[in-house]
Amino acid sequence: MSALSDELKAFNRNRLPEMAKLKYEAMTENAFRFFRGTCHLFYQRLSGVKGFPRSPLTWICGDLHLENFGSYKGNNKLVYFDLNDFDEAVLAPAIWEVIRLVTSIFIAFDALDIDQGQAQSIASLFVNTYAATLLTGKAVSIDPRTSKGILNEFLKKAEKSTYREVLEKRTENKGSKVVLSLKHERHFKLKKALKSQLEEHITQWIRKSNDGPYNYKVKDAVFRLAGTGSIGVKRYLILLKSTNVKEKYLIVDMKQSFPSSLEPYLKAGQPNWPNQAERIIAVQKRMQNVYPSLLSTTEFRGEDYVIQELQPVKDTLEFKMIKDRYRDIYQVVDDMAVLTSSAQLRSGGMNGSAITDELKEFASRVGAWRQPVLDYALNYAAEVKADYKEFVKEFGDKVYDNQYHMSNTVEVD
Repeated sequence: MSALSDELKAFNRNRLPEMAKLKYEAMTENAFRFFRGTCHLFYQRLSGVKGFPRSPLTWICGDLHLENFGSYKGNNKLVYFDLNDFDEAVLAPAIWEVIRLVTSIFIAFDALDIDQGQAQSIASLFVNTYAATLLTGKAVSIDPRTSKGILNEFLKKAEKSTYREVLEKRTENKGSKVVLSLKHERHFKLKKALKSQLEEHITQWIRKSNDGPYNYKVKDAVFRLAGTGSIGVKRYLILLKSTNVKEKYLIVDMKQSFPSSLEPYLKAGQPNWPNQAERIIAVQKRMQNVYPSLLSTTEFRGEDYVIQELQPVKDTLEFKMIKDRYRDIYQVVDDMAVLTSSAQLRSGGMNGSAITDELKEFASRVGAWRQPVLDYALNYAAEVKADYKEFVKEFGDKVYDNQYHMSNTVEVD
């Protein structure tokens, strides 16, 4: 057994053992999927690099890659495109966010068989646009009114999405009742006792929380599988039905919160958050221009969770669909760079994060740190490919099999 498998097993030991196999299987898909599932390895290695260009402290989402941008409906009912995953969010060097995204470009493009010359150009584009946006000192947002090209088409399509589409995908009729469908490949049946406790908990959340939806009652609940890095985290979908409007339903996502995987490698002091869920939504509200509907936290069975509405418009732009359209890729990555710097500007000056003038000064020195970022990202992409090859071999040799039954606690049937 290799040091790599020891490291991966150690990191995933507090995830649901019943789901560990599914996470490891997902990570065998390609090197990019492996990269998404090993965020902790990235920062473990990056934090040990000596002499890397310094950068001011900012709020970062921590796990920034090409598929952690997406569409969603804000609490003002408008559709936006923005960073959309804050599980790893912390106060850290601004350059860390840039390096992870640029690394994801090299790995994802290679997995999609996109010419590496194009990858180099797109990576340079991201760094240059990121710095140029910081220099303006002005955070911007992207919605159907301000977007261009392929992203405009993507957001206008998202605008037209309806809740009926979500219900058609996620629910089924069981006699006279509407329930969450267990035919959906990412839904799993909950044990009776857990389901009962969960439904009662959400009933109380609706009654008592200022963030909960009014005039709804709980109708059903399932375990949900989603993402890559978060497979194995406790995550539930709860179906709610309006008590005022006939046949009106709402689906709520409830996701367990863990400490950020960056935490062991941070030198900057962090705020004293009440819990990990509060950390996640606090940073999300700082970095996004408008945050999603029903975004809140709760404690269930002594564990912290983030709650938000499952939306019809929440989606990521799949690069495999546009891999032969260089101009579209150029525009999308350019927009991602604008959003990355905008999130840092928007959250500047909070709990020790750099103010606008410090970020502008950092951006003005882009000539000093652009090439080190590109070089490190390219080299780390090669490390990921080597790690992925070793991981796939060991997975095939069943090295990870003995982790599947670490616990007697079974969350799903």
